[in-house]
Amino acid sequence: MKYIGAHVSTAGGVENAPLNAHAIGAKAFALFTKNQRQWQAAPLSPENISGFRENCGKFGFLPAHILPHDSYLINLGHPEPEALAKSRAAFLDEMQRCELLGLDRLNFHPGSHLNQINEEDSLLLIAQSINLCLEKTKKVIAVIENTAGQGTNLGYKFEQLRFIIDHVEDQSRVGVCLDTCHTFTAGYDILSPEGFLKTFNDFNQIVGFGYLKGMHLNDSMKPLASRLDRHHNIGQGFLGPEVFKRIMNDPRFDNIPLILETPDETLWTAEITTLYGMISHSK
Repeated sequence: MKYIGAHVSTAGGVENAPLNAHAIGAKAFALFTKNQRQWQAAPLSPENISGFRENCGKFGFLPAHILPHDSYLINLGHPEPEALAKSRAAFLDEMQRCELLGLDRLNFHPGSHLNQINEEDSLLLIAQSINLCLEKTKKVIAVIENTAGQGTNLGYKFEQLRFIIDHVEDQSRVGVCLDTCHTFTAGYDILSPEGFLKTFNDFNQIVGFGYLKGMHLNDSMKPLASRLDRHHNIGQGFLGPEVFKRIMNDPRFDNIPLILETPDETLWTAEITTLYGMISHSK
């Protein structure tokens, strides 16, 4: 079964995220558990926590279909020790917030080497950062999002995702989120039927579908291999509708949160309806 939703607002408190998801006809959702552009945030109150849990229960949202996202400020591969320690502390706080809310995964951008160290050393720092935070938490899975490879961002190759996983001590608590826009602009041709088949066969061989804990469904404003992260609404970019039809009818993408991060949120209800309408029932 497909669980489609969007990255919804938490204005007024995290407990409002399930309400906002339900309002757009979602069966899954993503959220920030704190302000994504600030290092510090007030702790979650008992009212926030109980309200979130109650609203998830009310509308049938299970942890397996909720994909919280960490702060954009965090860089777990930062080459400077002080900045790295700050990112690690912030990431641990995010994981602990997920624990309090009863969530079982946290999506994050792996990190950037900033042209100060080589890619492998930065990837090792990312894996070490994950290990440190997993040691201090329980159950929450660290879900690495693939990137477009813009600037010095890592995680744009499946091999880089695998490298990080290989250096995580508890591999039952690490996973991957694939973003369709990022995958395409990183250089994976998911547009053609042949390219789609090859890309996800390669993903399975290099990383493994057992690690796939979520997807971001975004069309792309930029072409194949542009290495630029510019999301577009479904069917309006270089990917068009066919890629999403294939995803909707591929059982490998069942039972995980499929999250819209498309730029025009007024279209989310229509996009969710459109995506569900792509599912073939003649099987």
